[in-house]
Order: sequence, then structure tokens, then C-alpha cells
Amino acid sequence: MHERKRSTKDGPFVYRLGRKIFILERGVRFPHGLQIKINELKRLVEMANHKSSLKRIRQERARRLHNRYYGKTMRNAVRKLRNTTDKAEAIAMYPGVTKMLDKLAKTHIIHKNKANNLKSKLAIYINKLS
Repeated sequence: MHERKRSTKDGPFVYRLGRKIFILERGVRFPHGLQIKINELKRLVEMANHKSSLKRIRQERARRLHNRYYGKTMRNAVRKLRNTTDKAEAIAMYPGVTKMLDKLAKTHIIHKNKANNLKSKLAIYINKLS
């Protein structure tokens, strides 16, 4: 599916991603989306040489998925709280959201100052509700 060809040392890059073919001259920047795809390809190509580093890669992949899941869950909870217009409902949701923020800050998924800033802004938002 992904192929990378070089015609000559000084010639253009030829990238084939699915049906699309990109021909880029040397010294020309890649489009951002293509640059991300190329970086992913490089990450797939570079293989570890030791058992321990292979294990580390597996652990990091699992940890990254775990952290992304809880980070996204937290963002959705904050978004849901910000979208509420009922003060009683917002007050009921606030302790759960702050608990989630504190847990994520404790495990370094988000920075502790970010958690505190979000809690402060949410409290201000709830107080402004009537």
C-alpha cells in the first residue's frame, strides 16, 4: 500500500499512498498530511534490535492508548459540563469532573496546573449560571 521510491540520488521523491502518487522535487517541503504519513511509515520501518526494546515499544503503545482514552474521556466530561445550562445539574456533575481531573493530574496524563485551571474555570462558569 505504501511505497517509497527514489529515482536517483539527486532526482525527485516518488511516494505512493494508496491510489495517490506524490512526486516532489528535492528541497521542497512535504504537505503536512503527507509528512505525518511518512513519519508513521518511518516509525513502522525502524525496528528494535533487542528483546527489551521490543517490549518497551509494546508497553508504550498500550500506555499511549490508555492515556489517550482517559484524556478524551476527561475532555468530553468538561465539554458536557460546559454545555449544561441548568445550575443544579452542573453542580451535581462538578465533583465527578474534578475527581477525574485530579486523577489524571496525579498520573501525569495532564499537567497539574492544567487540571487546576480547568477546575477554576468550571467553578466560575457554574457560579455564573442562574
